[in-house]
This record gives sequence, C-alpha cells and structure tokens, in this order.
Amino acid sequence: MGTFVITKRQNGYYKYEFTSRKGKTIFVSNDFELRFECEDDIEVLRKAIDDVFFMKFKSKNGKFFFKIILKEKEIAVSRKYTTQLLLQKGIDEIVRTISKSEVLDFTVQDFAFPPAEDIFDNIP
Repeated sequence: MGTFVITKRQNGYYKYEFTSRKGKTIFVSNDFELRFECEDDIEVLRKAIDDVFFMKFKSKNGKFFFKIILKEKEIAVSRKYTTQLLLQKGIDEIVRTISKSEVLDFTVQDFAFPPAEDIFDNIP
C-alpha cells in the first residue's frame, strides 16, 4: 500500500510525496505555504482519483515521467522511470492504493529521544 509523506522544504514550503509500499517515491506534489493545504490536497486527490488525468512525457535523456492533472490543474509530477512499463506500474499503484493510503507527517521536529548531552553529561 502506498503512503503520503508530508515534509517541509528548505525554502519553508510544504510538499507531499506518494511513496510505494517499498518506499520509492512515485510522485511529488507542488509547494504549499501551509501544512493543512497538503492535507486538503491529499483528500481532494483521494476523492477525485477517477477524474485524474495522467499526462505522460519522455525527457530529453530518454526517461519517462507523468504529471497528475485534475480539473486542468497540475497537482504533482512523478519521478523518472527507465521504461514505459515501469511508468504504467507507478500509475497503477496510485489508482489501486491511493484511497486507503496512510498519511505520515514529518514536518514536526519532535524527536522521540532526548539530546545526547542530557543523557551522557552525568556519566563519570
């Protein structure tokens, strides 16, 4: 099953990626100013997956990729694939698993463990 991963870019904007069950990125969204806009866009994409158009391209170096179009608006761009068959497998995985995919939010910098100096400063 695929997973949506929300992260924050270096420029401060948010984005989400849709990754395969093996952890490979299938597509990356456009930038969003606010995190909740990512969540909203994910929900719109899930509900309208039957209305999505996958526009396929071939790059100058011979790699294949697609853009996800919804209501004449570009939603996301895929990673580059070496063959058309792999590209189609990526699209098939999106259509098959997007409605039941979980969302992981990695924008919060709360770490599960305390800083190392808090633990190791008291060791004699």
